[in-house]
Amino acid sequence: MPVWRAGLHRPSLTPGQNSVATALRTAAMFPLDNLAAYLVATLIVVLAPGPDNILAISRGLSQGRAAAALSSIGAGLGIMVHTLAATLGLTLVIQTSPMAFWAIKIAGAAYLLWLGFKALTARNLVSFAPAARQPLTRVFMTGLLSNVLNPKPGLFVLAFIPQFVSATRGPVPMQMLVYGAIFAVLTAVIFSVLGGSAAKLSRWLSARPRATNALNLGAGLTFIASGVSILALGNRR
Repeated sequence: MPVWRAGLHRPSLTPGQNSVATALRTAAMFPLDNLAAYLVATLIVVLAPGPDNILAISRGLSQGRAAAALSSIGAGLGIMVHTLAATLGLTLVIQTSPMAFWAIKIAGAAYLLWLGFKALTARNLVSFAPAARQPLTRVFMTGLLSNVLNPKPGLFVLAFIPQFVSATRGPVPMQMLVYGAIFAVLTAVIFSVLGGSAAKLSRWLSARPRATNALNLGAGLTFIASGVSILALGNRR
């Protein structure tokens, strides 16, 4: 019998062996088949039309790639905020507390309705006038708040990510955070690509005010529809 099994001595792992052991434990938490299924599902969700990608595309059309990227990063960070809330149990508290749920719902709906009303009346969400350009910090904050104040992504994260998590594979909070980070990064990258691609159309659109007005109308209606759909949400207990 080895000496360490008798309780007299246990060999310590070298730093290299510790790194390998940690990598093996991490890989076991995220099996390739599980990870591949999650990536496919996440791509479908991210590519689906919604207020966040519409906002990123609008920023790209109006102010170029940098604005589109900052709006997209804001949306990605919003996903991480929802993931942290779900991991800490805050989303479940909001879902089961009528008062908290209504407070978040009203705030999120009001913000999206305000964005929609502004796009419809001022017609400056997509605008090529220098006066309509917004500071990049404001572009970022709008992208962040449109996601954070919307309870739908939070409820979606709460229902979606746990489908790929298992307590038998390791710490659940770590799995939630890693899957949430993947969701956030994909959101930021794909929205940035969409917004950057839209930026190439800015010169063509700047000479066509009717098309620009139509884009503002479509974006405004999208925000209003999203706000109304939030108001129609019910908290399931």
